[in-house]
Amino acid sequence: MTATTELKLNCNFPRVQHAFGERLPFVRKQLSAAGVAAWIDGAERIYKLGRGEEPVLVFLEELPQVMAQVGEDVLAEIVEFTRKLGRSPNSKSIVPFLQTLPAAARHLESRELFGEYLELVFDTLARTSPKIHGIDSMYPSECLPEFLGSVPHLLSQISLGGLRNWVDYGVQGYPNDPDRQREYFALKSPDSLAVMQRERHGTLFSEHERKLDLYLRGLWDSEAVFMPYSLAWDEARKPIPYLDDLGLHLPDVYDDFSPPLPPGEGRGEGSSHTAPHPQPISRGERGVISGLNRYRALIAHLSAHRRWSTPQIADNFSPFQRLSIEVFEDARVEWLALQEFPGLRHLWLALHPAPKEDACPEGWSSIRHRLAMLSRALLAPQHGYQNAIILQFVERFHALMQAGPTTTRDMVQLGLDYITRTRTATDPTSKVWFEDTEVSYRDDNRLLWLFIEEGDEEVYESKPRPTEPDEQLEGNRMPPRMYPEWEYNSQHYLPDWVSLYEHLHPQGDAGKIDRLLEKHAGLAKKLKRIIDLLKPQQKVRVRYQEEGAELDLDVAIRSLIDFKSGAQPDPRINMSHKPDGRSVAVSLLLDLSASLGDVPQGCTQSKLELSQEAVSLLAWAVEQMGDPFAIGGFHSDTRHDVRYQHFKGYKEHWDDTVKSRLAAMEAGYSTRMGAALRHAGHYLSHQQADKRLLLVLTDGEPADIDVTDPRALIEDARQAVLELSTDGIYTYCINLDPKADEYVADIFGKHYTVIDNVERLPERLPQLFMSLTR
Repeated sequence: MTATTELKLNCNFPRVQHAFGERLPFVRKQLSAAGVAAWIDGAERIYKLGRGEEPVLVFLEELPQVMAQVGEDVLAEIVEFTRKLGRSPNSKSIVPFLQTLPAAARHLESRELFGEYLELVFDTLARTSPKIHGIDSMYPSECLPEFLGSVPHLLSQISLGGLRNWVDYGVQGYPNDPDRQREYFALKSPDSLAVMQRERHGTLFSEHERKLDLYLRGLWDSEAVFMPYSLAWDEARKPIPYLDDLGLHLPDVYDDFSPPLPPGEGRGEGSSHTAPHPQPISRGERGVISGLNRYRALIAHLSAHRRWSTPQIADNFSPFQRLSIEVFEDARVEWLALQEFPGLRHLWLALHPAPKEDACPEGWSSIRHRLAMLSRALLAPQHGYQNAIILQFVERFHALMQAGPTTTRDMVQLGLDYITRTRTATDPTSKVWFEDTEVSYRDDNRLLWLFIEEGDEEVYESKPRPTEPDEQLEGNRMPPRMYPEWEYNSQHYLPDWVSLYEHLHPQGDAGKIDRLLEKHAGLAKKLKRIIDLLKPQQKVRVRYQEEGAELDLDVAIRSLIDFKSGAQPDPRINMSHKPDGRSVAVSLLLDLSASLGDVPQGCTQSKLELSQEAVSLLAWAVEQMGDPFAIGGFHSDTRHDVRYQHFKGYKEHWDDTVKSRLAAMEAGYSTRMGAALRHAGHYLSHQQADKRLLLVLTDGEPADIDVTDPRALIEDARQAVLELSTDGIYTYCINLDPKADEYVADIFGKHYTVIDNVERLPERLPQLFMSLTR
């Protein structure tokens, strides 16, 4: 008995049991064992609410994606809120609530923001439920279902803080008019649209995530997980960007920034570190920094820390000493970054505050004020400060940086010396001067410190399950090719939506393929007889060849006459022959998703091993016929990482190199088919042939972990097939899924074959090819 059959769901609904059985293999790949157990337990608790089968079906379908996106621990909170809905008059809102969770997880991305979204839904429920004399009545909230239906669109337009403001307006604006309030939450009233437009201030991170990811990869040759958080939720203590093992934590929205006029700062870019009489820069010259550029400034600073900073033992230093060390380390990594990207200086200077030298009043702690001035002076060549100690340490810093390679440890000594030289009696007081001391594009530097003993400074985060990258594949990657994806609900393309990475597949043991061919020697002989019949028997002359099979007598005589008469003879006096009557180019696209590693019922081999045998026989057969033939494979891990692997190119022959790649074929990840079809079709469209055939070998329907709508990728693959058809490419699918009839016709029309007996794949695949290319 397998592990899959041991897990059971205590539920009497047949449809639920069927959905559970189909969903369980996918869930086991996405979640840990504890997560799978929690998922099953949550489904049973939803079932016990007695609200029918639909809430359980939606829960089984939607929750695994949410848990994989924001963390498995979120399930308990979701189940508890769902049970509250089930025990209240708002039980009809259970299904809309569960259906909005994937969209919320996809837009918010972090566990923190998702928890705040759940709080907002609960608060909206409480504030829109009818009350009689201040006591909750037995009537449901008329607005909650409408609000939940509008959430996916709202989160694509405004931040979570903006969504909270939008809800506040709807609750407070129509307290005694439930009909207008319902129209407001359904996005049908002019006020609702106007408030949404008003809250669309700033730059949403979710709208520019792809650009920022490409910025991180392109300029910094680095990858990281972005973890957005809301600035509007914690009003008492504004969160600060930070970097930890989970990824880059940054705000979910940034407003445009108008830099203040720095006092006494000049526009020069000379090498001098002081400027006694600098000329001021006008606000118009400095310009407004867009939210997107603020994100870039933050990511550049964090990336510099990731590349050049090393953690130090924090227990050895006081909090004031650590502040001072952090200022010098920030300046060091930015100085190193400026050596590679000088243009960052203008951006960082525009975002860096420029505190006035005498701004801190007497009796206040000036520790932050002094460090902010020092930070500005270390970054700005023409800073304008006259403080002798600041000038001295700026000079020491630049001398140290120009002397040679530096480390974080070098900045420790500078930081200790500075805090010692500038210490005042008011530093420890609680009245700290904060004006013009916050550098918005810098993080809180928590990754600089290691704490040996527990104290008040540590921040603990829950770590998700790590994903091990395939290092060998990463090394062979080329820059991504961007492809659109078809959005069937709105009937338009999402431009540059999918990032496809292509590379040569790693090599294995070519002898494995030779042994597979020997295993099917009898079938190969049968195919050879069919191939001989299909080979073109007619020949056509190819004249004017410098090298050929025989002499072209007419051209040779004409060249001899030219030579005798003193003219330049034509050296192309040979001719050759080539087969006539067959012009076919073929591309075989293999689905390499994780399900390919499964062993079908009644078989002793996995679908992967059977596919290797079938593709080997097909490649050998096509080589015998002389048709241009390419083999590619694909799998995906969200839209940001579709992997296309080259096994054989059109100009490559069936040799040991190609065999070794095929022998190393492995299964993994998901099936985002549309982008792979477009990419294979891109190469096939450049082949000069009368007939161009794209064969797709797959064992399931298109799916990916970041797509919850089962029709979305099916419709995208169907659109890709239509695109290829307009380019003159004939697409045909060989499907190993016994249930393929439910969806494969939607993608390929009548151009498909379902192989129920998978063991016959090595025999059927070459036969199908020959029947299609007669």
